[in-house]
Amino acid sequence: MKNIAVIGAGTMGNGIAHVFAQNNYTVSLIDVNADALQKALATIGKNLDRQINKGRLKEEDKTATLANIKTFTQLAEGVKEADLVVEAATENAEIKLNIFRELDKICPEKTILASNTSSISITKIAAVTNRPEKVIGMHFMNPVPVMKLVEIIKGYKTSKEVTDLVLETSKNLGKVPVPVNDYPGFVANRILMPMINEAIITLHEGVAGVAEIDTVMKLGMAHPMGPLQLADFIGLDVCLSIMHVLYEGLGNPKYAPCPLLVNMVEAGNLGVKSGEGFYSWTHKTKELIVSSQF
Repeated sequence: MKNIAVIGAGTMGNGIAHVFAQNNYTVSLIDVNADALQKALATIGKNLDRQINKGRLKEEDKTATLANIKTFTQLAEGVKEADLVVEAATENAEIKLNIFRELDKICPEKTILASNTSSISITKIAAVTNRPEKVIGMHFMNPVPVMKLVEIIKGYKTSKEVTDLVLETSKNLGKVPVPVNDYPGFVANRILMPMINEAIITLHEGVAGVAEIDTVMKLGMAHPMGPLQLADFIGLDVCLSIMHVLYEGLGNPKYAPCPLLVNMVEAGNLGVKSGEGFYSWTHKTKELIVSSQF
């Protein structure tokens, strides 16, 4: 596989495009918003500059990487020669299902269709296509150029040949792919999200404040950042969406989202993306929000 199409020019999409292009794949980056595409290219350029400043790349490597990326606002144009499509749209089931319905119609028969979903069933996504054996999950971690893990999620009908090829392709990116089966939350978020939700419950019940909870987990459990800060980075709306998937898919009350999480999302306090979550990010500096209101 040499021709890769990436759908979505947001944080995950531009990161995925970056790593494929840097490893000599031809990348079509697709988004309906032309401004988002230009912003994505600028972000990739800045991230490449960081690698150059750290001595990991040369200037000619940056030039070659950017030359490997072409941008498109029309889906059909961007995927017409794709060997592999990686969908990195927003974590919304209906949006993803509609994208895969369309991809199945317009992509060449050879094309493998992958989703970067962090929780939505690959089997459910595959079922809206006529090529379920060629549908798979590639769950990259954020920030994509830095994080080594890729969860490779096998749907109920995903073929062994497709799984093996995607595993090999992930290794070609310098990643460590881990194959997992298609159950709610897969592995990463089945473990991570209940921990984040429990941290929010701990705050909601007044056991400790935001800074105290994060400090305990950083200093006591050697986590690089606390669960509440991590939730802000992920996006509280994404956290809530994944908790709903776990709760509905597994039917266990322990996966019920904390009412505080629900209220914060309904209020528009989504974390970094909105400027305010458990911390204030308005000026791109972490300022603790007074949590007595909780």
